[in-house]
Amino acid sequence: MNLSFRIYLVYMALLFTGSQGMAQNEALFEKATAAYNAGDYQESVSIYTQILEAGEHSASLYFNLGNAHYKQNEIAPSIYYYEKALLLKPGDPETLNNLAYARNMTLDDITPIPEPYLERLYKGVLLSFSMNTWAYAGIFFILLFVGTYLFFLGSRRPNRKRAGLIISGIALALALFCSGFSYLRYRDYLETQPAIVFKREITVRSEPNLESSPVFLLHEGTKVQVKDSLDIWLKIQLADGQTGWAEGDALRLLKDF
Repeated sequence: MNLSFRIYLVYMALLFTGSQGMAQNEALFEKATAAYNAGDYQESVSIYTQILEAGEHSASLYFNLGNAHYKQNEIAPSIYYYEKALLLKPGDPETLNNLAYARNMTLDDITPIPEPYLERLYKGVLLSFSMNTWAYAGIFFILLFVGTYLFFLGSRRPNRKRAGLIISGIALALALFCSGFSYLRYRDYLETQPAIVFKREITVRSEPNLESSPVFLLHEGTKVQVKDSLDIWLKIQLADGQTGWAEGDALRLLKDF
């Protein structure tokens, strides 16, 4: 048996295993959805979790997990999975709507620091799409630029050359814009580390030790930003700018690095 044939057999085996795994996950997803529709929310959570443990991640899976937890009045898990869904599918109106309902169940009332209009506009555009979506858009416009520029070079009629040049210029500008925002989205992903409070109530302290003075209390479902860590402690910041140290096992990070 020659080497190329062995490689072919390995490739086919991997392809078969992957397709089999996808089929199993689809069957589990349908089973979980059926359990949810029947009102057996705990069973649907259990099955959706099996899919996650098998390495499958998608916005719809996180969204459904959020719904199943919400139906059981489990505030922190429902908010956590809605937020996970939005990381993969930013701006999804249904997820945002359900997340708003879940947040209404939280106890902490935190008023975010007002942002200048231009900063809000910039963040609104940047966070409207995922990093991958911006990147795919950039690739599309690069290909469009190449195609229209070749059309410009090959055309003999002035009107067609002018149209090809204009469209290629616009495509190039959009390619640079989308590629730049893809990079900025990636940098934002690395620089921010949101987390959800999972304990019913936690005491946030001024320093990373139990002897330090309490700063404020937080309750389950509240979203924070993790700024630093020390042993079992995490330094967190609220949307209103308050900071403090909380025990790490009280929080669940939204991003997997």
